[in-house]
Formats: sequence, C-alpha cells, structure tokens
Amino acid sequence: MKPMYSRALRGLLGSRKHAAVVVAFWVLLAGLLAGIAPALESVEDNASANLPPAASDSMKARELVRARTPDRDATPAVVVVRGEGADAAERTREAVARITSALTGPDRPDRIVDVVSTVTTPGAAPELVSRDRDTQLIVVPLSGSPSDEPFRNAVDEVRALASDRAGPTDVAVTGPAGIATDTVKVFGGGDRTMLLATVLLVLVVLLAIYRSPLMALVPLLAVGVAMRVSEAIGALLADAGIVTVSSQTASIMTVLLFGVGTDYALIITARYREALLDEPDRPRAMRTAVRRTAESVLASASTVVLAMFALLAAVSPALRGFGPYLALGVAVMALVAFTFLPALVLLLGGGVFWPGGAGRAAERGRGAGVWHRVAALVARAPARVAAAVVALLVVMSAGLLGYQESFDPLSGFRAATESERGQRVVREEFGPGEIAPGTVVVRSRDDLRAGPVPDAVTAALAGADGVARVGERPRFGEDGRTAFHEVVLAHDPYGTEALDAIGPLKETARAAAETAGARDVTVLVAGETAQSADIRAALDRDTVLVALLVLAVVTAVLVLLLRSLLAPLYLMATLVLSFLATLGATTFLTLTVLGDEGIGNRVTAYVFVFLVALGVDYNIFIMSRFKQELRTLPPAEAIGAALTRTGGVVSSAGLILAATFAVLTTQPIRELFQFGFAMALGILLDTFLVRPLLVPALVRLLGDRALWPTRPEHPTKPTAPAAPAVPADPSAGSAARTGLLLRAFTWIAVVEACTWAGLLIGMYVKYVPETTELGVRVFGALHGAAFVAYVLLTLLVAVRLKWGPGRTTLLALLAAVPPFATVAFELWARRTGRLPAKPAPAPRPAPAP
Repeated sequence: MKPMYSRALRGLLGSRKHAAVVVAFWVLLAGLLAGIAPALESVEDNASANLPPAASDSMKARELVRARTPDRDATPAVVVVRGEGADAAERTREAVARITSALTGPDRPDRIVDVVSTVTTPGAAPELVSRDRDTQLIVVPLSGSPSDEPFRNAVDEVRALASDRAGPTDVAVTGPAGIATDTVKVFGGGDRTMLLATVLLVLVVLLAIYRSPLMALVPLLAVGVAMRVSEAIGALLADAGIVTVSSQTASIMTVLLFGVGTDYALIITARYREALLDEPDRPRAMRTAVRRTAESVLASASTVVLAMFALLAAVSPALRGFGPYLALGVAVMALVAFTFLPALVLLLGGGVFWPGGAGRAAERGRGAGVWHRVAALVARAPARVAAAVVALLVVMSAGLLGYQESFDPLSGFRAATESERGQRVVREEFGPGEIAPGTVVVRSRDDLRAGPVPDAVTAALAGADGVARVGERPRFGEDGRTAFHEVVLAHDPYGTEALDAIGPLKETARAAAETAGARDVTVLVAGETAQSADIRAALDRDTVLVALLVLAVVTAVLVLLLRSLLAPLYLMATLVLSFLATLGATTFLTLTVLGDEGIGNRVTAYVFVFLVALGVDYNIFIMSRFKQELRTLPPAEAIGAALTRTGGVVSSAGLILAATFAVLTTQPIRELFQFGFAMALGILLDTFLVRPLLVPALVRLLGDRALWPTRPEHPTKPTAPAAPAVPADPSAGSAARTGLLLRAFTWIAVVEACTWAGLLIGMYVKYVPETTELGVRVFGALHGAAFVAYVLLTLLVAVRLKWGPGRTTLLALLAAVPPFATVAFELWARRTGRLPAKPAPAPRPAPAP
C-alpha cells in the first residue's frame, strides 16, 4: 500500500510539470461539468423538506383530501382586506368588490383558477368575514408549482392588482402561495451577500495568518474548484432524482466547503513549510507534507462524509435529504485538497510565500510562544484545568432549561414579509386556529351518509378540548364511506398545545363513530397542525437514532486512527459535553435575549451532526500528532509537543471554520441564524477550550494509559542490560486467537452477504405485489445485525493485525455495499413501477376559517 501511495504522489507531485497537469485537469473538469449540468437553483426542492414522512397519517389524510378536492393541484393565495375607521365594514366590502372584479376580469393573471369571495360565493360569507365585519378574505387558487418563476410572478401580479384596488383599506396577500413566494425572495436576497461575505472574511483571515497574498488565494481557489465541481455533480444527481437539494442545504454547503477547505489547506501547507526547513527540494517537501497529513485529513474527511450518510437512516425528509449532497461536497473537497491544492502551490514556486519567505512563514505558523505557555499550564495543573473547563461547559449547558422548539414557518423569517403581515391579521380577526384549519377524515366500511355517525362525530369534535369550531356539515367521498369534518382549533396551530391535541382529536372521533355504529373505523387528520405533529414525532425519533449513529461512526474512525479503545471514549465525551454547552448557550441567546419563539425544529439535529463531525477534527489533529511524538518522547512530553506544534495551525483553522459558519447569522432565516451561531460558538469551544486544555489535561492525567490498550513503545526509564533469557514462545496462542478472529470475520461477512440476498429476494417478492412482510423484516433485522457485527470485527481485526488506514477503510466500506445496493434496488423498483412512486410534494392547504 505504501509503495503504491508513494508512486501515486510522485506521479501527481513529482515536478512542476506534473503539478501543471493536475491543475489543468481540475480546471477542465470544473468547466466541463459546469457546461453540462443544469443550474442548481433549477433543481432545488424546498417543499419536501418541510413535509412529514410520506407514510405518516397526516400525509395519508392529505392525499384523501386532495383526491376529493376539485382544484387539488392549485395553490391558494389568500388576500386579506381590512378597513379602518367608523365605516370600516363598508370600505372593506367595496374594496373586496373592486379586487374581485380585477381578479376575475380579462386582465387577470393566467394562472388564476378561481376566485372565492363574498361577491362570487355569498354563501361562504360566514367563513370569509370577521366577527366585526371589518376584515374579509379572498381565496385565489393558482395553478403551477410554487418553485417556478412564472408562478411567483403571478403572485406578484395578484399583489399588484389587490394593492391598486384596495383604496383606503389595508391589503396583504398571504396563504401558501404568498408564503412560498416570500420564502424564495428572502433566500434569494441573502445568497449572494452570504457568498461575498464568506469570501472576504476568509481572505482577510488568511492574509493575517500567511501574510502572503498568493498563499492566501490558494485555499480560496481550491474551494472554488471544489464548489463548482460539487454543485455541478449535485445538480446532475438532483435532476436525476437521486439526491435532494434545498436552498438551506445549498447555503450550508457554501460555508461548509469554505470552512473545511481552508482547514485542510492550513494543515497541508503548514507541514509543507516545516518540510521546507529540512528539505530544499519543493516537490519532495510537498510529498512529505502530504504523506504526514494524509492520515489525519483522511480521517477528518471520512468522519464528516460518514456522518452525513448516517442521515440516510432518518425518515424525516428534512434530515434524510440533507446528507448526501453535503457528503459529496466534503469528499470532493478532500480530493481537491490532496491534489489540486499542493499542485497549485508547487506551480506557483517560491513566490507563493512572498514577501516573507518560507522560513519566516513556518515560524509564524508554529505559534510556539503562546502554545508553549498553554502546554506549561496544562502540565502544571492538569486536574484543575480539566475541572475548570468541565465546570464552564456545565454552566453553559444550563441554558437548556429554557429549551423549546418552534414549528411555525413564518416565525422563522427574520425580515418583514407581506405573508407574515397577512397571517397576523387573520390571527387577530378570525382567531389563532383560523390560520390553518384541519380536516378530520373518518373512514368506515359502511355508508356514512344515511346513518347517525356524521352528526355524532361532529358533536363529539365540537365538545372536544381545544376545539374552537367545527364545520356544520361534513363532506363525503363518492362512495359515502369517507367523511371530512373541518375543525378549527382554539390554539396557535403551530404551538405545542395544538400539536398535542391531534392524538386526542383522533381518539374522540374514533370513539364517537364506533359508538354510533360505524364498523372498521379509521380516523386521520389533515392540515398544517397534523403535519407539524408528525414532523415533530419523526424528528424526535430521528434525532436520537442519527445521534447514536454519528457517535458510532466517529468512535470507529478514532479507534482506527489511534489504535485505541479508551481514547475514543473520553474524546467523544468531551464532544458531547461541548455540544450540550453550545446548545444551552444558543437557547439562552436566541430565546431569552433575542426573543425567538423557539429553536428551529431541525437545528438541534443539524448542530449535533456537524459539531461532532467537525469538532472531532481538532481532536484528530492533536491526537494524531501526539501519536507521532510518542515515537521519541514519553506521553507527558509528547502531548505538550503535540499541543505546541499544532497550536497555531489548528487554532487558525478553527477560527476560520467558526467565522465561515458565523456568516450564516447574516441570513434572514431563523434556522440558519441559530445554526450558524451554534456552529461558530461550538467550534470556538472545541478549538480554544476542549482541544488545547481539556484533552491534553485528560491525556496528562491518564499517562501511559491514554491510548489503552496501546502502550508507548519507548522505555520510560533507562534500564540496565540484563542477561539474555530464553522467552516463552507466545506465537502459538496469539496465532490461535488471530485465526479465530479472522474466521469469525469471514463467517460474519458470509452471513451479511446471505442475509442481504435474502432481503433483496424478499423485497422483490414484496413488490410483485403479494408481500411476505414478516420475511422482509426478519431478513432486514438479520442483515442489520450482521452489518454492525461486520464493521466491529473489521475494527478489531485492524487493531489486532495493525492494518493501515487504506486497507481497513476498504474492507469496512465493503459492508456498506449491500445497504446502498438495497437503496438502488428501491429506486429501480419505483422507476419501473414495481413500487408506487413517491407522491409529489403538494401545496399546503389554504388558511381559511
């Protein structure tokens, strides 16, 4: 493996000519992909990320409601008209008449499907007019997809017509169409600003670190190439339906690539500057630098990529679709860092360090003065340092006492929007529940139209806790076995009380229907509140599952890197404590100080995944250097040397990564603001508290046991030569244990392959379409157990036989082939019709009384 790796490095970085070929390859690849790929914005899916899992009750109910709604493919805009003064009601009535005339006249937008107002539908007045008659609603369904520009243009035309005909009244266009249009505007207004701010911020920090214009530009050029390639491949995959990309994912990808890209650049170029002090030949010095950083950078990139793939275990579209695109970006960034970046540095020659030169740059990068003092502090009092850091993190975690989540999409805008203003008027004039009424769907095998069931269900729902009103007459399906009851809650439809009311509402309707004589009753609830309740349930389940998977992935990477079973445990404990402190401080700032309604419902999961995956990087860098220093130094001195020699570079990398995530706080979206602040704070904690103080203190306290079961290979004390003795031959017992381990490893691999084959056959039978559901579940459980056992045995064999990272990673990744093949099989089954295609995201129901 090592000779092959060395030959590859010589081929890529053997001379400036080789370096020029590498640079040209990446530039041509980026240009080619940019030419054939669609624009990323054209394939973004911002709807599915805000929906619950397709199999949830609210989605089933929504499909039933849509199937029986004539204009189910239309997205409603809601025009809110409110008059003021003594004759407010008359002014409102006249304005509604003028606006209705404009929206139904010959100059109306082409996408208007219908107009529902007191003028066109007088019978709907009780639902469209407020109690004091000062406010009225006009519902305008629009055809097309809210993600298309012509649709948003139609919403703007509706707003313009309503504003022109409003007269002395106050008018706002809201509803699903208005919200979707405002969301795109809010995002579109911040993307360019964020990119420019990120570039300028990183450039300023790099200039301060390198004090060389060319060297500061190298990481930015590398990030630019990686971003162009990643976006093009991501757009192609999204266009093919393989991955999902949303506006939020694209924004996070930007700062993620700038952060990890500059991190990798700092680590590699710092080692290059060190190598130049001993090796004047630049290509040879660069190959030495890449070899010495390969293990830690590969471990860092693998951690992030595998953590992103762990999100595929989630059922929430918001989490499940988040990972693959970001994993692709980090993988591409790692390839660019190992090839394009060092090649570009070689191609620029000695001028890359102008005006100070390589020697002075290397001395500045070590930061020996400050970090010598930090290492001395840890060496003097490791117990007190560890206790002080832990106490501070625990105090910061106390902010979690005020933790609560928010599911209101409009409250997530940190900028004023017309749709939010209109929703506020609806809440004030019609009641909080009128913003998003729900529909209780009752199904039975009996015809419900002739019996007492509908009246019984209506009466029960009207008397249920938290219900403001129920529609007078339910609607029925064509066969009469499905009844739709409109229900308006007395609570904020996105609040905790409303979400908690969905379950009791189902039970109330079911009990009433069964008491009235209905048989085989099924009750579902459709609407914004029901969808938010299902999103909450899915996220609660996914957050725990994904957190456990990410912890397992990061622990496995640390076991492979450090050849230790103990070190990964205390390193992971420090990361979890850092996460709790970060989330506590974020909760206190955003909720208590800034007044947010709650933490965005996906923010906690995002912060955990990213903070653990990225925060462990700095532990990886210092512990891998500690492991290298152990070859010549005892543990107490080795950790001090590792801290001193990585202090300046790693701290600079952490500062840049935190700064790039802090750019997200400029975005007018609550989730991005909270995520950016939490990531910046968490990375700073890991960079300046956990990595330089807490981890070295723990290593000092553990001494020779810091990397247990691995022990330092050098003697801690000089020993006198002893008379030679004939030692007992331990090879027999060791060989037997190793042979047993290898046999177990082989058999588990066979079991995994067989159970996957059984699972694949079961899935095929399931889709044909008679199902053996139990067989599929049994084989799935066996396959999952075999998969976990295979990965664990791979790690044990690697530690036992001292395999290199390349061989271990290859064998471990073989275990991932069957699961990904299973996903590919499912995609094939959907495309060929053996499995029904996933339902397309539909517009949200109109806010109406």
